[in-house]
Amino acid sequence: MNVRFVAAAFASLLTVSVVTGGLGAALFVCATGTAHAAGGHDHSPKHGGVVAEANDLDFELVARSDRLTLHVRDHGKPLPTQGASAKVTLLVGTERSEAVLAPTGSDRLEAQGAFKLGPGTKVVAAVTLPGRKPANVRFVLK
Repeated sequence: MNVRFVAAAFASLLTVSVVTGGLGAALFVCATGTAHAAGGHDHSPKHGGVVAEANDLDFELVARSDRLTLHVRDHGKPLPTQGASAKVTLLVGTERSEAVLAPTGSDRLEAQGAFKLGPGTKVVAAVTLPGRKPANVRFVLK
């Protein structure tokens, strides 16, 4: 759910509540609804990378000059990547490079090589996970 939906829901409930005299109940419902709308899980990096969300999954990209690692989580829990594949496109200024990531470990895909990276590098990952829709995930490195 997005912020506009939550704001509209809050405004609607507040209006109904004021008319009926149940302001406290409306505020309680809105507060719990907002927590639920936010997904109820932590989107912060767990491995020192950059996190992006796509197809209701969290993807964390840890980018180093010799290795790209993409961790996958479903509602805060590691998602198995056996049978998954990913291709990343790195955009550094006007330079473009690509890498293919393969599953390594239980919840991650990796590529090894020499990667030109820096603050502002844009990364687009095309990720295919078994039994799920393909995801296009966008990152900007800090």
